[in-house]
Amino acid sequence: MDAGTRVGPALGEQHMNSTIAARLYAALITCVILFQFALAAGMPWGGLAWGGSHPGTLPRELRIASGASGAVLLALAFVVLVRAGLLLESWKHRTRQLIWVAVGCSALGVVANAITPSAWERNVWLPVTILLLVASLIVARSP
Repeated sequence: MDAGTRVGPALGEQHMNSTIAARLYAALITCVILFQFALAAGMPWGGLAWGGSHPGTLPRELRIASGASGAVLLALAFVVLVRAGLLLESWKHRTRQLIWVAVGCSALGVVANAITPSAWERNVWLPVTILLLVASLIVARSP
């Protein structure tokens, strides 16, 4: 290999890829957050969440869990956007390890949605969680 041959993306390309990935993550996670908050507010979409075991409006405990889930996802979105330099760029260094929490949660989401007994949940949320995992990994591996 000669000195002019590139092995990987240039730094500018890595930043662009990270920016695109973070924006994709933000768009998708916003949908998930809104869905979780809607469940918490009593929307009758229980068949698409929590294993599909409660079609219609979720029981109180799962509505609370949906609200908490939405809040956690909001925090993860913040970490991803900061790590990609799209928010509070001066905090970027603080997210070097935290971004892996977002990756881990995304990976858990993939597993949970892959094994759910709910076909609706699997068909709707598995592709979303796979994209969230890929996007968070791209951001995590960026400089």
